[in-house]
Amino acid sequence: MSDFLKTQLEYVKGMGPDRAELMATELGIRTAGQLLEHFPFRYVDRSQLHRISEIGKTAQYVQLKGVLGPISTEGTGRKMRMRSYLRDETGQIELIWFKGIKWLKESLKPGQIYLAYGKTGVFNRILNIAHPELELANEQAAQSGFIQPVYSSTEKLNKRGLSSKGIEKSIKDLLSRPDFAVEENLPDYVREDLKLISRRQAYKQIHQPQSTTSLMHAQRRIKFEELFFIQLELLMKKNLRTAVVRGFVLPEIGEYFDRFYHEHLPFELTGAQKRVLKEIRADMRSGHQMNRLLQGDVGSGKTIVAALTALMAIDNAFQSAVMAPTEILANQHFESFSEMFDSLGLRVELLTGSTKKAKRKEIFQGIEDGSIHVLIGTHALLEPTVKFKNLGVAIVDEQHRFGVAQRARMWKKNAIPPHVLVMTATPIPRTLAMTLYGDLEVSIIDELPPGRKPIDTMQFSDAGRLRIFGFMEDQIKRGRQVYVVYPLIEESSTLDLKDLMDGYESLSRRFPKPDFQISIVHGKMKPADKEFEMNRFAKGETQILVATTVIEVGVNVPNASVMVIESAQRFGLSQLHQLRGRVGRGAEKSYCLLVADDKLSADGRKRLQTMCDTNDGFRIAEVDLELRGPGDMMGTQQSGMLDLKLADLAQDSKVLQFARNTALTMLDEDPNLDMDKNAVVKKWAEKTILKKPNWSLIS
Repeated sequence: MSDFLKTQLEYVKGMGPDRAELMATELGIRTAGQLLEHFPFRYVDRSQLHRISEIGKTAQYVQLKGVLGPISTEGTGRKMRMRSYLRDETGQIELIWFKGIKWLKESLKPGQIYLAYGKTGVFNRILNIAHPELELANEQAAQSGFIQPVYSSTEKLNKRGLSSKGIEKSIKDLLSRPDFAVEENLPDYVREDLKLISRRQAYKQIHQPQSTTSLMHAQRRIKFEELFFIQLELLMKKNLRTAVVRGFVLPEIGEYFDRFYHEHLPFELTGAQKRVLKEIRADMRSGHQMNRLLQGDVGSGKTIVAALTALMAIDNAFQSAVMAPTEILANQHFESFSEMFDSLGLRVELLTGSTKKAKRKEIFQGIEDGSIHVLIGTHALLEPTVKFKNLGVAIVDEQHRFGVAQRARMWKKNAIPPHVLVMTATPIPRTLAMTLYGDLEVSIIDELPPGRKPIDTMQFSDAGRLRIFGFMEDQIKRGRQVYVVYPLIEESSTLDLKDLMDGYESLSRRFPKPDFQISIVHGKMKPADKEFEMNRFAKGETQILVATTVIEVGVNVPNASVMVIESAQRFGLSQLHQLRGRVGRGAEKSYCLLVADDKLSADGRKRLQTMCDTNDGFRIAEVDLELRGPGDMMGTQQSGMLDLKLADLAQDSKVLQFARNTALTMLDEDPNLDMDKNAVVKKWAEKTILKKPNWSLIS
């Protein structure tokens, strides 16, 4: 990048110290180069002209050409309005302004021919445009047919003259300077092979496109560049980890694994589970540290794979650790592992924030002397006092809930890092997995255990509540159990608790004692009380469990066949899918009933319709990515790598695939980027990639 593009923003034409400081505060832009990377978020085709008579009553963006009428003002202070109209040969439309009136009144010239652009509306049956963009037609004539960029701005910037138009003007000046240059970072052979324009051309055309075709070429080049360097970074770090980080060699499949597999396995493994276990076994025998992501839909059988992975370590005289994000889920794993391993004489212990002091001391002693084979817990496993004798494998469940630095503390508990298996029941779209977890090997359990039936999902409004109650009663009479879940935005939210209690009282009237028993669970209860109520439901002592989302994970009641989700429009797609996964765990047909408002947003409608249309977690995740974007899906601790200025993982999967294939091919041929033809890539990588910490060394 040229020295000029490193220039502080205050020295860019049209900025100055005050505006530059505001740009830094509002948009994080401090240099000329960062300003150039503030790409337009949409474009307006200003080559299209509408006639006023053609405008319908539906709101739309239009560009008109006509004579500006007289200007009048009414009201005072904040209630002041300014009105005029634009007339062409087919009719006239009212123009109205609420802000900036003094400046506008002085700058506009009634009687002149203007181009007006804006969104139409109707008020008191009069067609109007509020706050239109106006330019004298003769000033625009030289630019007829151009595509106008629109930049994101803020209210504070608008007040200081840095609206989209003001930002466009400063960028236009940058691009027209004789010393304007951007450093090329893709080799000629890559650009020729993929028919990509130069970086300099791309920056020119992204801000000042000459046509829709030139804009498309600019966007494709910049998107490819963004995704290519993310993939290159992931693959370089993966190669470095494979070359540098030794792993324990665990060659044996011994007595514990064999006895459990042949004598105590509760069900026949699916083909997908067997395939994943072979992949894990190959990793643990390789001499390199395993770093594998295990994806599996709700109920696909990840826990049994985790248990068998732990047994591989135990057969080779190593310990295993299982870390979960919540006490409920840690308890669930502890119960599952204890039940499975009891017959093998293996010692399994649980360590959470609630573990009593005396028990903690006993656990610390047991893991240090090696008498504890499997330690299961929450963040408590990360404490410095937790010292393993020989940790061979670390299994992290719902791993996206842990920050990367948190996980690092686990791997530092051994001189040689343990093998790592990270699991998620939140299916990750392929494009997102490729971008966030491209440095991990990925295993997918893509088939459900035999006997698991698809869950029927239906949507209801409040008016259908009597039908829902009747259906619940019918299922209860058949010996089934029912969840009723209320949304929870914040655990302390009194509104959410009120909704829950109102619902509980309503259900208590409809399903009275002694014929029916109802449990209630919410975030404000003490852990022991929550556990008591959940256990009553799990034992079948209550038929209905009224709860907030605390039951999203960690509750396994095969007899529960109905999930009722109240105010379903307030849940995200992945959360709805997780909640639905609480039923359908037994042999009986199961149902999910979504209760939602009649008035739904377009996104809300799509979410609920998707739930009704499919049980496929990966399809649901794709829709979730389209609606929410990658940062929101994965949480802030995972989004640092996704600082994408233009590429969209939901829309640009083909570009991403080209980018990954190009990076793979390049590194296969030239692992250290030492070839002359890759010099520009190495130079760029040294400035951007190689300065970052290699978190992939610890997953």
